Amino acid sequence: MSEDLPDGEVPPRPRRRGPARRFGTLALVVLVALCGVTLLLGFLNKDRCTGPEYDKLGRSGPDYDKRSKQDVCYSDIQFLWIGRDIDRHVFPYVDGALTPDGQPVGGVVEYPVLTGVIIWASALFANTDAQFLLYSALVLAPFGLLTAWFLGKLSRWRALLWAIGPPLVLYAFHNWELPVVACAVAAVYVVHRGWGKRGVDRPLLTRATAAAVLLGLGFAFKVYPAIFVLPLMLYVLTGGRGGREATRKVPDWLAACQIALTALITAVVVNVPFALAGFEGWKASFTFQLQRKADITTNSIWFWGLRPYSDPDNKPVQDLIGVLSPTLMLVSFVIACALGWRRYVKEGTYPWVAVSAAMLCGFLLLHKVHSPQYTLWLVPMFVLLRIRWGWILAYFLADLAMGIGIFRWYYEIFYGKHGGIYDGLAAQAVMVGVWGRAVLLVGLFYAFLVARSTVDDDPLAEGTGEPPGRRSALAT
Repeated sequence: MSEDLPDGEVPPRPRRRGPARRFGTLALVVLVALCGVTLLLGFLNKDRCTGPEYDKLGRSGPDYDKRSKQDVCYSDIQFLWIGRDIDRHVFPYVDGALTPDGQPVGGVVEYPVLTGVIIWASALFANTDAQFLLYSALVLAPFGLLTAWFLGKLSRWRALLWAIGPPLVLYAFHNWELPVVACAVAAVYVVHRGWGKRGVDRPLLTRATAAAVLLGLGFAFKVYPAIFVLPLMLYVLTGGRGGREATRKVPDWLAACQIALTALITAVVVNVPFALAGFEGWKASFTFQLQRKADITTNSIWFWGLRPYSDPDNKPVQDLIGVLSPTLMLVSFVIACALGWRRYVKEGTYPWVAVSAAMLCGFLLLHKVHSPQYTLWLVPMFVLLRIRWGWILAYFLADLAMGIGIFRWYYEIFYGKHGGIYDGLAAQAVMVGVWGRAVLLVGLFYAFLVARSTVDDDPLAEGTGEPPGRRSALAT
């Protein structure tokens, strides 16, 4: 019971429970600066593989291939300088195709079109693989810094998991992941914080539509943000926070369809010019990934779980993997969305970020390719959702085992002296990486689905149970 106040005295204004007020501009600057230092360390780590001499194609020497594996400084950026006409400054996709044995030629790169454009732009003024790595880092780094800024605004100091985490050192410039991660995180930011002066006061449909554009752009970088469109649709369908943000009586099917259509149109608009300019080259980037086999380079449970039958030349098994992998991924997506719905019925808010994180776990676990740098996709989910620190530490350790062990293992296979392909510490580290990540992804699938958000303006972030306000008609 509150105490009586003297006549005329105004009761004090309740303090905001969320800690966003304590995370000011200076803290955000420090966070982004720390991320900059980590990105610099990431570049220096990869730059160890460049030079000191170069051949006529601009390839580092001596012994680039051996050194990149032995010293664990390999990056796809430096490696792909040769073999995709990047060194010849050919604009991607337009004149390209796949060779009969499935190799890209004529400017085709095995990535969606916006990543291809970034690759081409980064190589414009480069004459060696070292220059290409440097210019690529300069192009990619702002996306990493922007991601740190978004995460800081959303989750405060927890964003240090991104800004100074080991994965950023290992993989920031291993491949071209930073733009797509920035798109995915920006979509969460726009939904929960809006933009400009009006910020979160903008209608939910307006914010979610802008987020759908970002997810469509993410598809044009590296595909995976497209899977977040479905949870976002369900969030809009159910009226957002507590069902209180719907512009119409929930369920708002029209608004949910608008989100899907916006993401689709965005992806189509970005891809159509390339398809018109060179259909075979554009199609080749997708065909290459569809035809890719589960082999020693994919690091997936499919290759290791089906040994020795998963050899690339075993067509029946590879065809089976080609069916099981996408089918089981879709099943995992359905399960994640359904469990998210059960939580919505209990709490009144559809946990779209938690469901997106669980779907990402299903993708990483069940896709036939699990490249080490995909960890960068998962780290923002560690920031945005309040899971136990043990999960995060365990995943970082398993990832370190994979990120370091895989290249040392390749070195042992091709250049080392060992008794067998599975002998030695490096081979064991790879096994820890493959199966450790797999087990953790299964656990994280559930941990994410029950986790509370760390986003400031999410009523569930304060751990108060059911959000205030009226419950959605769908939840009654």
